[in-house]
Amino acid sequence: MVDQNDFRGQRIARTEFARRGVDISRADLYVMHGIMYMRGEVKPMPKALITDMASEMGIITKILRQRPEIRDIVLDIKTHNNELIETEFAA
Repeated sequence: MVDQNDFRGQRIARTEFARRGVDISRADLYVMHGIMYMRGEVKPMPKALITDMASEMGIITKILRQRPEIRDIVLDIKTHNNELIETEFAA
């Protein structure tokens, strides 16, 4: 059975990425035990005005870490220009 906090955390994360104009359709995103895992490729949405994807991802992760459903974030993603973004949690 799925933990309701993990389910809410995943929906909150997907909503935040869409709100900020980041296309995560080629990425896997899930929340397990309060930790958000994301791997794959991200890119700006067609009409988004994002110039630096790494800094945008930093802003989004800072926003998501403030949510009680998401304790920490692990990223293993590439951007549209093959820039690698990796973070690991420090428990």
